[in-house]
Amino acid sequence: MPKLTKTTIAQIEPPAKGVKNTWDSELKGFGVRTSSGGTQSYALLYRASDGRSRWYTIGRCTDMTPDEARKEAMRLRADVSKGRDPASEKSAVRKAKTVGELFDAFLCDCETRARPLRPNTVTTHKSNIENHLRPVLGSRVATSITSADVKKLQASIAAGKTAHRGKGRGGVSTGGEGAAARAISVLGAAFEYGRREKIVAANPVTDIEKLPPKERERFLTSEEIAMLGAAMRDALADGESEVGIAAVRFLLLSGFRRMEALTLKPDMVDRAGQCARIFTKTGKQARALGKSALAALNDAPSNDDWCFPSERKETHFVALPKSLANLLDRAGIADASAHDLRRTFATIGVELGFSEIIIGALLGHKMPGVTGRYARTPDKALLLAADAISERIDGLLGPKTVAKVIPLRSA
Repeated sequence: MPKLTKTTIAQIEPPAKGVKNTWDSELKGFGVRTSSGGTQSYALLYRASDGRSRWYTIGRCTDMTPDEARKEAMRLRADVSKGRDPASEKSAVRKAKTVGELFDAFLCDCETRARPLRPNTVTTHKSNIENHLRPVLGSRVATSITSADVKKLQASIAAGKTAHRGKGRGGVSTGGEGAAARAISVLGAAFEYGRREKIVAANPVTDIEKLPPKERERFLTSEEIAMLGAAMRDALADGESEVGIAAVRFLLLSGFRRMEALTLKPDMVDRAGQCARIFTKTGKQARALGKSALAALNDAPSNDDWCFPSERKETHFVALPKSLANLLDRAGIADASAHDLRRTFATIGVELGFSEIIIGALLGHKMPGVTGRYARTPDKALLLAADAISERIDGLLGPKTVAKVIPLRSA
């Protein structure tokens, strides 16, 4: 058995069939395997702790020098002496799920488990995964993800490095600390599912100090509401999305969460009872609607399936972030979001003197005794408050219609 060098390896004749093993004279178990087709690979033959012999392919002879392969073989032998089984570990990695496959299994579980998550929650999970998580981690083996990887990803999202324009019409995913907090929370839930299903041994998110979502106190002032109303009229006159403008108006007049409004269906609106019967994160609710909010629904360009339908597909409207951003830009209003419209509704309620319990019930907050009490039909106190708040906001917004300009005849 000669020492394996470039020269001795080049002199090896391929076998007529099968594989020919040529051993190195210096390192036991290290050799070159030559196939009948002439392919040559460095390999190590060793005996594992269970007494069985195993082959470990180190690499192609065309990709490594004999000395490089010999050093790797020495490292592998050292691992074997410590009880490790490199070939079995390599096989396990090949069979292991990628993080992308883990995400797919997790999302499927969210929808098919004994108590499935709400569709809106699943949609939010998908958004976080597709916008921030899958592009970075999707191709990685799930078992290879460490806490250091998660910490680095969290910092990248917070710094806006995962920002991109999505495939849909919902606008741009910008990242930020709030997005990082939400995305890492979803990542933790996915890996916890993987741990329960024995896909991974541990959850790498467990020990990460997550960024707390930033507390916001932003709401629109009376002047800003009026400016937004004027922007709506200008946008309608310019032919911008009527559905998007109607959705923004309804959010202000109702205090609904963004997806509560966008996924609202006509058969969920009880006009006689002056409420919308919806499923929220706190359970089934009959959410009171002021007369002005109901009027906004009546004026919206709805269809048989959705109160706010998509203008291009057979689903609900999804481009609200873009529509709202355009309206705020027209109005000259900075640093506001869809959730700030909900906060504005609550603020107007406080200004009108309504109690925290009443406002919380109108917003669908989980409050002791409130959620169950208003699960079927809102009482007169809620309807009075909903009417007053929506009427006040509607008055500040001004008329929905755009006045037609009639040209005067020349004298």
